[in-house]
Amino acid sequence: MNWKTKGAIALVLLAAVAFIGFREFKGSCGPAPKADEHGHSHGASEQHTNEGFATKVCEEGLIVALRESVGFAETTPAKATAPAKTEPAESAVEAGHKEGEKGGSEESEGHAHDEKEAGGEGFITLSNAQVQAAELSLAPVAVGKLAKEIAVPGRIAINANAQAKIVPKLSGTVARIEKLLGEQVAAGDLLAVIESREMADAKADYLASLRAEELARSVFEREQRLWKQKVTAEQDYLTARNAQQGATIKLDVAHQKLHTIGLTDDEIAALSKVTDGAQYRSYEIRSPIAGSVTARDVVLGQTVGTDREIFTIAEIAKVWVEMAIAPGDLGFAREGLEVRVEAGSQTGTGKIIALSPLIDPETRSAKAIAELDNAGSIWKLGDYVNARLVAADQDARLIVPNGAIQTIEGKKVVFVSEKGGFRARPITTGHEDSKSVEIISGVKAGEEIATSNTFTLKAELGKSEAEHEH
Repeated sequence: MNWKTKGAIALVLLAAVAFIGFREFKGSCGPAPKADEHGHSHGASEQHTNEGFATKVCEEGLIVALRESVGFAETTPAKATAPAKTEPAESAVEAGHKEGEKGGSEESEGHAHDEKEAGGEGFITLSNAQVQAAELSLAPVAVGKLAKEIAVPGRIAINANAQAKIVPKLSGTVARIEKLLGEQVAAGDLLAVIESREMADAKADYLASLRAEELARSVFEREQRLWKQKVTAEQDYLTARNAQQGATIKLDVAHQKLHTIGLTDDEIAALSKVTDGAQYRSYEIRSPIAGSVTARDVVLGQTVGTDREIFTIAEIAKVWVEMAIAPGDLGFAREGLEVRVEAGSQTGTGKIIALSPLIDPETRSAKAIAELDNAGSIWKLGDYVNARLVAADQDARLIVPNGAIQTIEGKKVVFVSEKGGFRARPITTGHEDSKSVEIISGVKAGEEIATSNTFTLKAELGKSEAEHEH
């Protein structure tokens, strides 16, 4: 075979290779086979569109494909091309579900965004009606004064200037009791009746003296008239006069004795008209002042003497606060000084009316007494209280009432009024007294805050945060 024949054969082979390559190239780079309505391709199941030399030629060119095939290609980063996968078409129901979920998510995000703009962290939504129902009081933050106070222990005691301890002036047996413990009485009201032999003797002495004085006076008047007429001697006149004066003295003594044991002039004058002998033994115990029966130590039929009290009557519209002042604080205490008193939820204000100059050797303190208004009987006798001597005032930058402050997660906060509700605002506090607290930072002058019943706002905030976490 000569070289011409060999050349012809080579040309034929080259043409065949070229034709086959062109067909492969056309199949690889051509459009993807059409899928039917079920998503399946027809007539191309044996065709691989994602692999082979033809695909390289289609994607990167003949030169690059040849170089990579023989191992002379340069190392270059691979293109981030995702393999084309043929998946079943999504059903309309699934698409609707996903669309609904997407829409719901967008709606939730929008609602959360609106809620954040309307309230945000620490915000409590309350309407005007809810504010009124919760009885929240509002007041602006303002400049004020704090009182310099000295805390001292105290005890509620009876006002000794409006108290009467009743001790019988005669011994006897209790025949009747008219007033009970705690009952209100007026001055002169009957408390009890005692049958007393001493009372009977005193009344009998008085009546005898009365009769003797009447007889002596009649004799004296007759002798005086006869002596003036020169009928009788002067000696008879003088004797009658002396007898009348002696009878008058005895009558006065008997009268004063009845006065001493409690009878009034009217009661004494009425004795001469009494016909019931039992009344002579009756000794009536009456209240000398108006007030309440704060103590009663007597029962029916009991024998009582003159050595102990059986009733205590006290006017409790004003009470005393007995305080123990330490020696180091005596320089602040003085008569007329204001005293603030607390016992549980009860508070009151009084003034010092007495201050002892002596130090008790047992308690090492001086006694001070403050008078406190007790209208409505809110202070109970014998109760222990906390008292504060208000010694002086000091200026404060900003102050708020004690009731305006709550503690949340270890931080002190106030509730600032905003449109639609309140916001918990952390604050820094300074000095304080029994009524107010100084604010160093956190609020500005003029900002309106809740000043009472703020525990309801604290509870509402905790409930809102718990719901948000769930």
